[in-house]
Amino acid sequence: MIKSELVQRIAEANPHLYQRDVENIVNAILDEIVAALGRGDRVELRGFGAFSVKSRPARTGRNPRTGAHVAVDGKAVPYFKTGKEMRERLNDGVDLE
Repeated sequence: MIKSELVQRIAEANPHLYQRDVENIVNAILDEIVAALGRGDRVELRGFGAFSVKSRPARTGRNPRTGAHVAVDGKAVPYFKTGKEMRERLNDGVDLE
C-alpha cells in the first residue's frame, strides 16, 4: 500500500472528512515522525510499533565491479520494531509448516 492508497482508505472509512484533510493529517503525522527521528528521539505507537535510529559505524567496503576497497562513511539508519499486538494479529492462525 502506498501513501495515496492509505489516504483514500481512511477518507472512505470517514465520509465526514474531506480527502485533502485526511492527506494533510497523514502528512503531518509522517513529518512529525521524521522530525523526531532526525532529533534522535524514539517514536512509539502502542499496539503498532516503535521507530528509532540506529547508527552504522564507518567501514571498508568493496567495489563489486573492480574489487577495489572503498571507505564507507558511518550513517544513521531508521529502524522499526513491531509491537506485540501487531505481531500477534499478524501471526494469529498462521501455520508456517
